[in-house]
Amino acid sequence: MAIGKLFIGRKVRELRQASHATQAQFADKIGISTSYLNQIENNQRPISAAVLLALAEKFGIDIAELSSGQNDRLLSALTEALSDPLFEQYSPSLQELKLVTQNAPGLAHALIDCHQAYRRNSEQLASYDDRFGGAAPNETTSYDEVRDFFHFVDNYIHELDVEAENLAAELKLGEGDNHAALSACLDRRYGVRVVRGEAGDEAIRRFDPASRILTISRYAAAPTRDFQLAVQIAQMHAVPKIEQVLKQAGFRTEEAMEICRLGLENYFAGALVLPYRIFQQAARDLRHDVELLAARFGASLEQVCHRLSTLQRPGLKGAPIFFARIDRAGNITKRHSAARLQFARFGAACPLWNAHQAFEMPGRIIRQLAETPDGVRYLCVATQVNKGSVGFRASQPSYALALGCEISYADQFVYADGLDLNNRAAYDPIGISCRICERTKCTSRAVPPLKRKLVVDHRVRNPMPYEIE
Repeated sequence: MAIGKLFIGRKVRELRQASHATQAQFADKIGISTSYLNQIENNQRPISAAVLLALAEKFGIDIAELSSGQNDRLLSALTEALSDPLFEQYSPSLQELKLVTQNAPGLAHALIDCHQAYRRNSEQLASYDDRFGGAAPNETTSYDEVRDFFHFVDNYIHELDVEAENLAAELKLGEGDNHAALSACLDRRYGVRVVRGEAGDEAIRRFDPASRILTISRYAAAPTRDFQLAVQIAQMHAVPKIEQVLKQAGFRTEEAMEICRLGLENYFAGALVLPYRIFQQAARDLRHDVELLAARFGASLEQVCHRLSTLQRPGLKGAPIFFARIDRAGNITKRHSAARLQFARFGAACPLWNAHQAFEMPGRIIRQLAETPDGVRYLCVATQVNKGSVGFRASQPSYALALGCEISYADQFVYADGLDLNNRAAYDPIGISCRICERTKCTSRAVPPLKRKLVVDHRVRNPMPYEIE
């Protein structure tokens, strides 16, 4: 496959520095001149296919990983931040934004943080309520800080994933009934006895360190029950690894550290019951049929979809997918994308996206061919699920699970079968969020795009009450 012009100077420089080589030594090893290497590292010249192959041969790196282009997550977040009317006097080109994310990612993150602080400050001033007595309005919330941490590490924690996979192999986990093996591990290694909860106990999992008794809700579904056993194992087995990740993350508050600690425990649990290599191979064999994967591993659909979004191990990556969980109000409560499609950090998702239709067809998996304003086409899959406890009076929140891939990977998904992928008319036009979508004729638009002028003609009433210049 032909590659476009790649300006990956920062990556090449990091690779050279990691090998403790001077520019002259590194250039000699890959067979180019020192001046050419200097130009590559400073993004004055693109890297050629021959140099990419030399890097792969000499340093054992994954070409796909090195030449994967710009950091789409960071580029998307920066683009959205700069679309705010605050920056109406400045409209950077895509190339300028790419240069910033490539060469100065720290500066890009700092600008995004400043924009988030500005938005929170503006919202609190507008509401003019008692919140001024709490945290400073320009502070990042702990939840947002943790969400961004997982977002920018590509939703993959290498140390935890490998540790969980090794333990899974030792316990012979991976397919079939994991309950007995997980319970035995807790009992024999940590002296923890697993019991069923009382009828009126609403807790899904409750651990008493004094008695070493782990109580699991008697009404928990099997996937939930086993996942909670794995979480308890994470709290006992993976503490050193988790604390190492937390230390490197550098969170600013204890609250953020606790929220992230919980997220890392859940990450380890998911990697334990769905071990990386076994699960990845099954996903390939079953062509990402999430229902078959759930049945094969005794997992829930959400656990399967979430795990698919974490298959980003260097040198052993799965198909790049996007995954989101959306509630009935349109709030994205989980989000990750290894594809070029990136979810908006503010505002609701595009109403034309099939994820919203999933609530109208519970129990079914629905498909959609979609195209974003940048011309990239996707296969989108969505289904509705209920969570919570059982019983007539129990709360059962409903969510839509959405995942998908770029069309170039569609043949790896069973959901592409029977769809006319080459028919341009078969693709629905979708956006990321109305506030940053550039489509001018969308009748489903909720709000006008930022940084665009509106023209109102009182003599004519079109489907939209205004025209977008």
